[in-house]
Amino acid sequence: MASTPGQLMAAEIAEQPQVWQRLLGEGLAVIRAAAARIAEAAPRFVLLVARGTSDHAALYAKYLVEIHHGLPAGLVSPSTMTVYGARPDLRDVLYIAVSQSGGSPDLVQSLEVAGKQGALTVAVTNNPSSPLAAAAELHIDVLAGPERSVAATKSYTAELLALYLLLDGTAASELPELGAQVLAYDELVRAVAQRYRFAQRLITTARGYSYATAREAALKLMETSYLSAQAFSGADLLHGPLATVDPQVPVLAIVPDGPGGQAMLPVLERLAERNADVFGVGDASALESLAGGIPLPPGVPEELSPMLEILPLQQLALHLAIARGGDPDKPRGLRKVTETL
Repeated sequence: MASTPGQLMAAEIAEQPQVWQRLLGEGLAVIRAAAARIAEAAPRFVLLVARGTSDHAALYAKYLVEIHHGLPAGLVSPSTMTVYGARPDLRDVLYIAVSQSGGSPDLVQSLEVAGKQGALTVAVTNNPSSPLAAAAELHIDVLAGPERSVAATKSYTAELLALYLLLDGTAASELPELGAQVLAYDELVRAVAQRYRFAQRLITTARGYSYATAREAALKLMETSYLSAQAFSGADLLHGPLATVDPQVPVLAIVPDGPGGQAMLPVLERLAERNADVFGVGDASALESLAGGIPLPPGVPEELSPMLEILPLQQLALHLAIARGGDPDKPRGLRKVTETL
């Protein structure tokens, strides 16, 4: 019997609150043990390595490290080690590799090099038997379970939560219930997808922690709907790309409650000057002047917001792909595991 287009992706989007509950339960002891080992090592610098969707989770972690720990953090280019043979001095460095499959050869090799060069290595994956997990000194299983849809959804937010628990440690027990509340806007998101189904180009924008959300949303739209979607930091959008915005180019703006959301308000003002069609996700008060939006539950700490704000954007990618006649479970030219060297 033929499957319904988007059936797998829809099921995995809906599963996310249960995944988070599992991570907050059975996964917490391992994460706390890893956090204790990191505290003992007292790293002076944090490097993160990832590809694709996981690279956006790594970007989120970069903000956590710099804001909560006051440590410099950077995103690694694996090719410096794998293609060019660089061997940097990584003593007193925490090196975190993030990968759903844990099977990309360049990530495995870069992690192995990092360990030999003196770094404390951590792998965050959805596959405890993967080569990346085996190569790391510490491994955190995000416990998302098998992900059958090509477009990653539940594994992405599980990575976000695992990194949050590892690097912040603050309780997040209410997150699964909050996620269920946000997912309940599915019918509204379906209507928004109908509005944008003929768009040829789209822009996503945010600042701070939510910049990772803007980038992940753009990737989901590109890989499922074949839409030309570009992600910009709100600050970068004002430095030139704003000239490309007009009423025919929808803008998805993520505006959470907190400093990052406040920093987006001047961006929204400039978009309004250009009569842009802006759909928002975030703080209810910030959405009042936009073409529409999905409000997040009030009082959510900004560093937890990315796990919630991506949910309606995943739904948008799903419904937009179907509205455009596609099947987001079977995007053309893509496989679940991409092996790069």
